[in-house]
Amino acid sequence: MSDLIRISRRRLLASGGKAAVFVAATGIAPQFIRPGRAYAADALAPGMIGGPTGFYGAERYQYGPDTPEGRAVEAAKALKGAGKAPAKIVLGLSDGSIGQLTQPFPAGAPSIKELWEKETGIPIEIVGLPNGQEFTKTMQDISTKGGAYDIYSTEWNRLGDLAETGGIAKLDDFVAQYKPEWDDPKTGYVDGAKGVSLLNKYRGSNYGVSLDGDFQTWVYRADLFGDEAEKKAFKDKYGYDLAPPKTWKQHGDIAAFFQRPEKGLFGSTDLRNQGWGYTNWYQRYVSMASPNQFLFGDDGKPLINSEHGIAATNEYVESLAHHSPDAISWGWPEQYGNFAKGGAAMTCAFSNLPKFLDNAGNKDSKVTGKIGSMLPPGREIDGKLISRSVLWFSLTGMVSSQSKNQEVAYLLLQWLGSARIYAWMSANPGGYLDPFRLSDFSDPLVRQTYHAYHMDVVRETVARTVPTINYPGATAFHNALDENLMASLTKAKTSEQAMADTEAEWKKIARRIGEDKLLEAIRTNKEAWPTVLDPIS
Repeated sequence: MSDLIRISRRRLLASGGKAAVFVAATGIAPQFIRPGRAYAADALAPGMIGGPTGFYGAERYQYGPDTPEGRAVEAAKALKGAGKAPAKIVLGLSDGSIGQLTQPFPAGAPSIKELWEKETGIPIEIVGLPNGQEFTKTMQDISTKGGAYDIYSTEWNRLGDLAETGGIAKLDDFVAQYKPEWDDPKTGYVDGAKGVSLLNKYRGSNYGVSLDGDFQTWVYRADLFGDEAEKKAFKDKYGYDLAPPKTWKQHGDIAAFFQRPEKGLFGSTDLRNQGWGYTNWYQRYVSMASPNQFLFGDDGKPLINSEHGIAATNEYVESLAHHSPDAISWGWPEQYGNFAKGGAAMTCAFSNLPKFLDNAGNKDSKVTGKIGSMLPPGREIDGKLISRSVLWFSLTGMVSSQSKNQEVAYLLLQWLGSARIYAWMSANPGGYLDPFRLSDFSDPLVRQTYHAYHMDVVRETVARTVPTINYPGATAFHNALDENLMASLTKAKTSEQAMADTEAEWKKIARRIGEDKLLEAIRTNKEAWPTVLDPIS
């Protein structure tokens, strides 16, 4: 699976993604930014001790001493003054994300890296990691005791596997001392403490600092959904109004209605390939019970070989009828490229799709001004709508247990992941670290880069998002599920056999890991599952 992920991420950046990032950097600079005009920008605002200067609105990202950013910088400076700081901090980071730290944005601003180094006197050495190989490189450093990094950055749900190796440091003492305020009700993570548990914790302890927001988000062609002839034809056929689907049943109807391959249009292109597609099975499965259909019971028994697991798999297979004939080989490059050409009515993707494709600077996109965002489809259960998405990939910063500079490494992560710095960084079109904090969704720079209509939906999607498995064995669990779903898609197995075989593999993995250890991780993971129930309208 990792090879497939690696290929797809690389291809994304090498083809459409790279072009899109370039276009974004050159063509979607927020309109309120006025290069050359340094308004209230050449000095810090009164009471502030740090933050960027040099551009209009810079004061939004400046901070006082009693803030997460201020405490991090002041502590790092104190360690530097006491001769306890390292000559540099080595940060391993995905190639595709480096630009957000090194490229000044907007015009007149310093880069993130420049600002940290200016304020603390501690240089950052960024070591680029090939996209998709972050976990492999991290494990190599841990297993060989190479000690090449102070900070790793890899997928969020690797926390469990990495913590069990002892390769990443527990951060609880630093969190207690420096107070990152991740659960701040105005600027912190969506769902407060639950969100912190989802993104940064393993078995109740802090091991990571989230630096990304890969909450899978649905988009649709607003021009097709708003076309009067399409609306009439749909209502004549299905008996209800054409609108973004609220249920999986409606999603199936609309996907079938717009399935017109002879005209280059597919109904829905949420992915079905190995390594990525199972995230879309997740959404169908977890919405089959209220408030959630869990993967494991409290006793650790897998729940997927069940009526709900088989029904979700049947839906997942049957929905191929509304995709490209090549759907099981499509990755993100094909999905983004097709959508840019107007080739799909609906899809589910990273939250950055409108950033790159609803983009006047992207001359290759035919859907600029034609994209809408919607909550994930769901199911009506006990008078409520159960609508769920899934968190997948999402880079998280972790401190290496081999680092001799763990305190400074943590302080850099606290600073990078803080409300003011992260909003400024995620708005930068030089990479794909996407917004996820409440402060990001309301930040004008982020809202213009990602589009206001989309940010409101992303915020609500985050509140309805379940975590993928982040226990020890996460990779093995997901590989077993993924391989059996692929077998069902290719008709090599029935849905019943695919779920039975997945259950059998999961039981073997659980015994190998240790069922007692797994039970605690499952219970902790469940604390982060959403409880939002929507009214049926």
